Amino acid sequence: MTPSGGDWKSRIVSAGEAVASIGPGSHVFVGSACATPRRLVEALERLARPPAGVVLVHFLTDRIDFGDPPTTAYRHRALYVGSDVRALLGTGQVEYVPVSLPEIPRLLRSGRLHLDVALVQVAPPDPDGTCSLGISVDVTKAAALAARTVIAEVNDAMPRTRGDSRIPADRIHRFVEVDTPVVEYVHPPAEDVAEQIARYVARLVDDGSTLQVGLGRVPNRMLAHLTNRRDLSVHSDVVTEAVVDLVAAGVVSGPVVTSMAMGTRRLYDLVDDNPRFSFEPVDEVCDPAVIAGKARMVSVTQAFSIDLTGQVCTESLDGEVYGGVSAGPAFHRGALASPGGLAVVCLASRTPAGSAAIKAALEPGEAVAIARADVHWVITEYGTAYLFGRSLAERAVSLIEIAHPDDRDALLAAAVRQGLVADDQLLRSRGAYPVGEERDATLRDERELRIRPTRAGDARAMQELFYRLSEEDVRSRFFQKLTSLTDSAAQHLCSVGYEDEMAFAAVVGPREEERIVATSCYYLDPATGLADVAYLVDPDWQGAGLGTLLHARTVEYARQHGVRGFTADVLLSNAAMLRVFQRGDHETRSTVSGESYEVTMIFRET
Repeated sequence: MTPSGGDWKSRIVSAGEAVASIGPGSHVFVGSACATPRRLVEALERLARPPAGVVLVHFLTDRIDFGDPPTTAYRHRALYVGSDVRALLGTGQVEYVPVSLPEIPRLLRSGRLHLDVALVQVAPPDPDGTCSLGISVDVTKAAALAARTVIAEVNDAMPRTRGDSRIPADRIHRFVEVDTPVVEYVHPPAEDVAEQIARYVARLVDDGSTLQVGLGRVPNRMLAHLTNRRDLSVHSDVVTEAVVDLVAAGVVSGPVVTSMAMGTRRLYDLVDDNPRFSFEPVDEVCDPAVIAGKARMVSVTQAFSIDLTGQVCTESLDGEVYGGVSAGPAFHRGALASPGGLAVVCLASRTPAGSAAIKAALEPGEAVAIARADVHWVITEYGTAYLFGRSLAERAVSLIEIAHPDDRDALLAAAVRQGLVADDQLLRSRGAYPVGEERDATLRDERELRIRPTRAGDARAMQELFYRLSEEDVRSRFFQKLTSLTDSAAQHLCSVGYEDEMAFAAVVGPREEERIVATSCYYLDPATGLADVAYLVDPDWQGAGLGTLLHARTVEYARQHGVRGFTADVLLSNAAMLRVFQRGDHETRSTVSGESYEVTMIFRET
């Protein structure tokens, strides 16, 4: 007979008594994250006679203590391998189940993932006869409704959250009172690599976006760089401590929909009975169709490795299962279908063991979580690469450019061997893409553009600019009649080292579909300290001051990098370019040599 909610106190027992009823062969669900019922798990592990054949089924659990060395009396069927369970991997008692997080409730409801017992943590029952699952609804609600027996830690410190977070108190067969604080979790401080990646990611987020936060260090650190955004909302499998600051600052002013919270008491107090926060089951929050319905949805998936064609692995790190499928692929797909959505894959260029994270090919055991056809933005601490709609060759070049500098030569050689790129492919950059050198600008006719350093992957766009030039423009730039710009010539104009050689592109359009409308480049002669400089401007963008603007930006960068001045050859017929040089912030000398001026520009000291 099902117990009634009104007499719940009659069902209060000790933790030991509660778990003593678990029989041999039982499949026992363990509640998730910061609502992990640690006292019940501890009591189960300490039974004098652990029941044989018991399997513990769980998603992410938080800091269950398995001792030192780690031992467990049971087999674990893990839907996510967190740090506590990872400690058990060497025991042979952990079975990892690779499954997308929003699919788990359906497995539970159908009985294909069978549960005999669910161990959960709840807030005390309310007068309406229900208990709030508090900060962890996730897959826990489905488990509590599917299991034949439910045992709950009841904790006064557990927030009562709004949304679909409640279960009937009469579903709970035994209550165990606990008076401990709710488990708190704060991400470790971001190291330099994670900090730089977070900065790159944040630059892509616009006002009015809806954010997925996730548990990765990078997505959470990204939030700290959004303090100048406005009208943000959150739709995420998890919310973390960083959300508190954005809500307090008015940056997140829209609704917050989530499935679990992991933070400190500040976060828990914020979500307690707060109608602004809606806690829903994970199959609702992480449904790609629901995610796609959010305008400007931003999904940030933290990966561990990617191959040169764009296949992404999120489940294995340095040869060991780490984390799981979780919600990453579902949010990625949903964001791709969202109007104005943004789907980002981020990873450090090297793993903790020092291996290259960008690889010629994924290794056995590195499962593909996100197919290469679905990958758009990829970000490391060395820059960003946009892959969608790009060829295999273009993908390989873009990914090598954001790999660790010490890995680039080997990756380029591997790409040549695999036939991904031609054997004359240039790749001169040996550092991070200098994102801090990007500038937004407005011309005299009020057209807007961005001036940024070029990348090796700009070669095709450079060729497209070339074919828009008039014959006279081509002759003015190359001093000969050219009918085409070869791949190697385009690469030479784009692939620079950002030190002794530099190139800028003036671009228009969204970052995913940039069009180059002007370029500058210079190459330093170390013997003289002077650099030879040249420019190209799209005919439709001439006469609006773009040449002057681009020259000033190029001079600024060169001066900061120790260049004494520029030299250039200018055709006698190219009066416009000569005027640009004469008006520049430098002393300009020109002499006629045949059909051209030989121009020397010595920078003024600042």
